[in-house]
Amino acid sequence: MGKKAMTDIEKQVCKLVQGDMPLNPQPFKELADKIGISEDAFISKINEFLENGYIRRFGAALRHRKAGITANGMGVWIVPESERERVGNIMASFKEVSHCYERPSFEDWPYNLFTMIHGRTKEECFEVAKRISDAAGIKEYNILFSSQEFKKESMVYF
Repeated sequence: MGKKAMTDIEKQVCKLVQGDMPLNPQPFKELADKIGISEDAFISKINEFLENGYIRRFGAALRHRKAGITANGMGVWIVPESERERVGNIMASFKEVSHCYERPSFEDWPYNLFTMIHGRTKEECFEVAKRISDAAGIKEYNILFSSQEFKKESMVYF
């Protein structure tokens, strides 16, 4: 597909796979039927997108609040520049961490590594942060908990 513009069918396939998948034995057939192509053609287009890097992966999103994971803390960490790669890999290895990013620090905001830590309670998030701290050898950190959610949704491209 290279740099050519996406066809209308390709845009429709993208639109359908970026949303929720139908809960039935043949979800791709149901989606393909919506745009008037065969299930094989639909799956072939998805595979083409994967091969070309347009789609990174397919995954399921757990509705974490319904599953009892109600505490989500952003760990903010002060990590020496020479240690960021090592420490980032350690932090990212924790199953309770869904995101781990390096970002620039500033004079009045010295934190440069960020982790999203998920747990059933705030206390559980603090315990995970302590384990991360011990494993990585980083003692300067804090955890920020959300006080209000204004928006949370996946990106929609088409």
